[in-house]
Amino acid sequence: MRKLTLVSLSALALAGCAATSDALSGPPPVAEEVTPAPAPYAPEIPQGTGIFAEASTLPFQAPDFTKIKESDYEPAIEQGITILLAEVDAIAGDPAAPTFENTFLPLEKSGAMLTRVIYVFGALTSANTNDTLDGIDTRTSPKLTAMRDSITLNPKLFARVKTVYDARHNLGLAPDQLQIVKLTYENMARNGANLNDADKTTLKDINGQLSTLQTDFGQKLTKGTKDGALVLTDNKALAGLSVANVASAEKNAADRGLPKGSFVLTLQNTTQQPLLPALTGRATRQALFEKSWNRSERGDANDTRGLILKIAALRAQKAKLLGFDSFAAYQLSDQMAKTPAAAIGFLESFVPALGAAQKRDAGELNAMIRKEGGKFSVTPADWDHYAEKLRKQKYNLDQNEIKPYLEITNVLENGVFYAAGQLYGLTFKKRSDIPVYHPDVTVYTVYDQDGSELALFYFDPWKRDNKSGGAWMSNFVDQNALASTKPVIFNVSNYTKPAPGQPALVTWDDANTMFHEFGHALHGMLSNQRYPSISGTNTARDFVEFPSQFFENFMTEPKVLANYAKHYKSGTPMPATLVAKIEKASTFNQGYALGEVVTAALLDMKWHALGPDAAIGDVNVFEKAAMASLDAKGLHTDLVPSRYRTSYFRHIWGGGYAAGYYAYSWTEMLDHDAYAWFKENGGMTRKNGQHIRDTILSKGHSQDYAVMYRNFAGRDPQVEPMLKARGLK
Repeated sequence: MRKLTLVSLSALALAGCAATSDALSGPPPVAEEVTPAPAPYAPEIPQGTGIFAEASTLPFQAPDFTKIKESDYEPAIEQGITILLAEVDAIAGDPAAPTFENTFLPLEKSGAMLTRVIYVFGALTSANTNDTLDGIDTRTSPKLTAMRDSITLNPKLFARVKTVYDARHNLGLAPDQLQIVKLTYENMARNGANLNDADKTTLKDINGQLSTLQTDFGQKLTKGTKDGALVLTDNKALAGLSVANVASAEKNAADRGLPKGSFVLTLQNTTQQPLLPALTGRATRQALFEKSWNRSERGDANDTRGLILKIAALRAQKAKLLGFDSFAAYQLSDQMAKTPAAAIGFLESFVPALGAAQKRDAGELNAMIRKEGGKFSVTPADWDHYAEKLRKQKYNLDQNEIKPYLEITNVLENGVFYAAGQLYGLTFKKRSDIPVYHPDVTVYTVYDQDGSELALFYFDPWKRDNKSGGAWMSNFVDQNALASTKPVIFNVSNYTKPAPGQPALVTWDDANTMFHEFGHALHGMLSNQRYPSISGTNTARDFVEFPSQFFENFMTEPKVLANYAKHYKSGTPMPATLVAKIEKASTFNQGYALGEVVTAALLDMKWHALGPDAAIGDVNVFEKAAMASLDAKGLHTDLVPSRYRTSYFRHIWGGGYAAGYYAYSWTEMLDHDAYAWFKENGGMTRKNGQHIRDTILSKGHSQDYAVMYRNFAGRDPQVEPMLKARGLK
C-alpha cells in the first residue's frame, strides 16, 4: 500500500503558469513624463523557526531523530501552514501577468517547511504513535484541511491557473509543464474552485468535519485492534502453534503487564488472522476469528461505526455539491478507470469463476472435515486451517516447511535487493549512522547503476501495538530536481516479531509483502522528474499499485528464489522439490484469496455509491444487505467474508482509498500483463528492467496512464494473464 500524505502544493498538484504579456499598447510617454520603474514585486514571507525550518544536515536530508522532540511538531506544523499560505497569497497577488516563472515555479517550490514536518509526523503517527502524537494529530488535522481548502478555493490563484489552462497549447510549454497545467486546473475545479462563495463555505465545513472524523477513525481503530487481541490463560488453547509463536504470545502478555501464564494473540488488520491455519483447537480458532470480526464494534470508546455513518454521509454531500452523483463518481473521475461502472464491471467479471471456485473449495474442505469425524461444516474461522491441511494433502506442502528458508534479513538483502539489482542495476549498503525513530528500523543507502547515490531506504518490519495495521510505503524526502533532493523512503510492515533468541522467520505471504512494498519504494527511488507534483508515486490509486504488484512476480523468479531461499541454520538452498510444490500450489484456494479482495472492493463501492439522501441508520444492517446483494450475483460471503469488514476498513475510512480499493485488482491486471510482456521478451534482464524503468517507474504522472502503459507494452493491458495466474482460466 502506498500511504498517501497530502501536504505541500506539489502533492496537491496546485501548480500553474501563464502566457507572458506583450508590451503595453498605446503611444510611448514623452520624455518629461518618464517615471522610475516600480520596485520589483517581493512580498515578505514569514520565516520559520525550530528544527524543521531548514532542511536536515544529515545525508539525503534525512530527519534527525536524535534532535526532534514531540514538542517540535505542533508549532512547526502551525508555522508551516502560515508560511505556505503567505507564499500562496504572494503568488496569487502578483500584479504582473501570470507567467511560468512567477506562478508555476514558486508554487512547486512552496511549502518546504510544512512538507518536512508533516512527512516525519505522518510517519510516526502511523508507525510509532502515542497519546501525545495522537492529540497533536487531532488538533492539527482540521487546520491542514482548512489550509488546503483555502488554497484550492483561492479565486485569485484559480484565475491565474485558468488563464494558463485556457492558453496552454500556445505557450510553448514542455510536455511535463503541459501536464502540470492540466492536472492543476482539473484538480482545483473538481475540488470546488468554480463554486460560488456560499457553496465554497459549505465545502470547507464538510472537509473540516471529514478531516477530524477520519483522524478519529484511525486512532480508534488502532486502539480497538490492540484491545481486540485474544487473551488466553490455558496453554492447551495454543495447541498447534510453533514454539516461537507460543513464546511470542507469552511475551505479548508480559508486555501488557498480564500475569505469568497468560498469552496474547494480537490481531493483524485483515479479517483472517495468520495463526488460524496452525491452531488445532476449533474453539480457539473461533474465538480468535470473532475477536477479529468484532473489533471496534464493542459499543465502547473505540467503536468506529458512528464515525463511519457520518463520514459516508458527508462524502455523499460533498460529491453532490461538486456536481457528482456519488462519492465514487467523484473519486474515480481522475483515475485510470474513470467511472464506477468501469471499476464495478471489471470486478464483477470475476464473480462467476470466483463463486464456482468457492463452492467447489468449500465442498473439498467439508469432505476433509467429515473424513476426520467432524460433524460441522466449514466456517470462515475454520477455512484457513482446513485449507492448509488440504494444501498439504494435495501438494504435500506445509507452510511451516517453508518458513525456515525465509529469514527476514536474507529475504530483504538477498531476495528483494538482489532482484532490484538484477533488474535495475541497484546496490545497497546498510548504515548505522542515520538516526531512526525506533530500534526495529534499519537503514540502507541505495546506489544507482553507475555507483552514484540514488536514495536512502528505511525498513520497519515488526508489529507493535502503537503501529497501524497492514504494510505501506511513504517518503521522508521526495525526489525533486528543482530542489536537487533525492528520495528518502521507508517501508513499514506488521510481521510477527520473534521472541528473544528465536530466528526472525517470516511466512511466504510476508515475503511476498516485502517484495510488494519494495515495488512501491522502487517507484519512488527511480523517479526522474523535475517537478515534485508529478514525481514518484504521486499517481492515481489505480496506477500506484501497479509497480508494487509487478515487483512481486520476481519473488519466485528461479535465480532470485535461489539467491535468498536458504535455510536459516544450514544455509542450504530450498530443495527443488519444495519449490515445485510451491509452484504447483500457487493457484490453490483462489476462490478465497481473490474472493475476499473482490468482496472488499465491492463493499467499498456500495458505501460510496450512496447518494446524499440515503438514510443509513445501522452500519451492520447496511453491510449485511450489501453482502446479500453480492451473494445474489454468485459469491458466497458467508464462507468467504470481506478481507476487511466495514468497521475496520482502514483503507477507505482513513487511508485515502475511498472508492479505490478496486485498485488492487485493477493494478494486478496491469502487473500480470506487464510480467507476461517480460516473459515474451526475454524475461528478467537488465534490458527489460531498464525499459520499464524508462517508460513507467521514472515517469511519475508526467503522462497519461494509458499512454505510459502503451509506451511500455506497445498495446493496452489485457486481463487474460491475471486470470491465468490466478488459475481462473
